[in-house]
Amino acid sequence: MHWADFVAERLSQRGDKHIIASGITPSGEFHIGHLREILTGDMITRACINAGMDAEFVFIVDSADPLRKVYPFLSKAYEKYIGCALATIPAPDANGEPCDSGKNYAQHFLEPFLNALEQIDVKPRIIDNYKSYSDGKFSDQSRIACENANKIREIIERVSGRELSADWFPYNPYGHDGSLDRVKVTGYDWPYVFWEQDGKSGQADLRKADGKLPWRIDWPAKWSWIGVTCEPFGKDHGAAGGSYSTGKEISELFGYTPPQSLVYEWISLKGKGAMSSSSGNTIGPLEALELVPPEILRYLIASTKPKKAITFDAGMSLVNLADDYERLLTRDFYSEKNDETLSRRQKVAIEDAEGALRMSVIGSASSHSISFRHLALLVQVKSDEQIIEDTGEEISNRINRMRTWIKGPHFPEELRIKILKYQNPEINKVLTLPLKESLSKCEWNMEIIGETISNTFKKHNINLKDGYRELYKAILGREKGPKLAPILCEIKRERVLELLG
Repeated sequence: MHWADFVAERLSQRGDKHIIASGITPSGEFHIGHLREILTGDMITRACINAGMDAEFVFIVDSADPLRKVYPFLSKAYEKYIGCALATIPAPDANGEPCDSGKNYAQHFLEPFLNALEQIDVKPRIIDNYKSYSDGKFSDQSRIACENANKIREIIERVSGRELSADWFPYNPYGHDGSLDRVKVTGYDWPYVFWEQDGKSGQADLRKADGKLPWRIDWPAKWSWIGVTCEPFGKDHGAAGGSYSTGKEISELFGYTPPQSLVYEWISLKGKGAMSSSSGNTIGPLEALELVPPEILRYLIASTKPKKAITFDAGMSLVNLADDYERLLTRDFYSEKNDETLSRRQKVAIEDAEGALRMSVIGSASSHSISFRHLALLVQVKSDEQIIEDTGEEISNRINRMRTWIKGPHFPEELRIKILKYQNPEINKVLTLPLKESLSKCEWNMEIIGETISNTFKKHNINLKDGYRELYKAILGREKGPKLAPILCEIKRERVLELLG
């Protein structure tokens, strides 16, 4: 059973109606690490719907969260906004300066991510946290929290093992400058929390966005008023004493059963560690979608169990991932599952593979006429017009993505192809001329070309390693590279023969 189907089966024991949630703070550029959370939620929702349940996926934008510091991509002008809600501060321009773009900080980083989600076939209901506070969605939970301050303090200190400050209060008001910093709560009388900041006093209305609940309370509060029954989250929240551990007990104060959890591991960039919006160590979803078809990104998440870490490599690993996905498209799972000679372990592997495909496809599951790997070859040796003429207009989007990948920094050198324009004077013609004669007569397709090269080397007692080295030098100007037969069959025979001597 695929991991998403397994979670759906567990949820079915809770009831037939479910809200699966995912939430992210838009503090900086979204990256494909964020996609793990949101795609995990989307796939659980798919699995629930496939199992006949009424399921909805919601994406919570934590725009009420404060700007915690001036990140490397921001100018010093943002120092005055530290502690202010992301929904209330201006968006940065290309130089990291606050600008009057008509968008707030949260919207600036959220909109490109939502565009990426649409391309990757994720269509959640968006819940803006700051607007939810403004609309009074948190008012009941805020009242319960303020009236049970001592109980919540005891839960957090006992479960997390850390001591809260003497002036801690389960609600953080925004001060006179709009910031949560330096604000001290001086009293509470429903519906107001009274505060003092820098010698100035004020009051926050719990029915409005005059403040927010601290994270460990805000999270279970959202479960309660939204009705969340399942939420995947990162391993930091799932650690012993973490925010899910405290949230479960606080949720019961709100009279709500905590949602089914699913802890996932991080996605790291190869050689650079865990992705982080604040540090700038990212590849954005839109950037990734400029390189690879969206179903391949879905497959990256679907094919890996949530508790297994993922190292994302936009180079050769991307090719291997696409190879795996394309192999799935050609498998006959119905026949495989009905093979009575299979062991239980083999059957589980088949179910996993079938589930990963089901969670990855966008629209109908149909294989492409040209594989990802072969398209990388074609785009380097032919024009767009030539490729489209051979395959059809529907491949144009894939061609555009491929050209972006090839021109960028992630394309693997071992797949780089640059056909020589002129004959290489350094080739050993004793080894290449027999090939010229053989290739001038053979049928011009990949299989026959490959067989002809091997047979020619054998016939003339040419060492395979030496022969292929000279052939690579003749065609590509270097001693090794991608498989040659697929390359040669896409080049005109006359050009190949000229390069061989």
